Amino acid sequence: MSRRAARESAFLLIFERITAGEKNALTLELLKKKTAEEAGYLDAVYNGVDEKLAFLTEAVARYSKGFSADRIYKADMSALLLAAFEILFMDDVPDRVAINEALELIKIYSTEKSSAFVNGILGGIADNKEAILAPPAEEEESESGEAEKV
Repeated sequence: MSRRAARESAFLLIFERITAGEKNALTLELLKKKTAEEAGYLDAVYNGVDEKLAFLTEAVARYSKGFSADRIYKADMSALLLAAFEILFMDDVPDRVAINEALELIKIYSTEKSSAFVNGILGGIADNKEAILAPPAEEEESESGEAEKV
């Protein structure tokens, strides 16, 4: 199996995770057998997305102009979360590859109009990767006792 097949398996697992609201170890094991050559990638992506779900959802929402995260089609959100994780946390996956692979998944699992929407969000995430990953500014207390951003 190829990285593409493992990515599709990861997409399906993420879809199941956000639809059901929890991880499913049985599905993970079944899909790992199918993508045995890329099982490490599958584990890393699936567990990484699960661990950073709130952070990734916030990043997607920031660049989805006019749509709150809960209004995005689940298939689109699954592809967005997967690609956002690859862009932000996987140095061995070029940003362009993560975006193109997400668009290929969208062509199969979503609507015709979704490609442009997903491409725009992922482009924003890729272009602003450093800002997204930068730690938030710390707050210091001023002499008046109020918190100030540094």
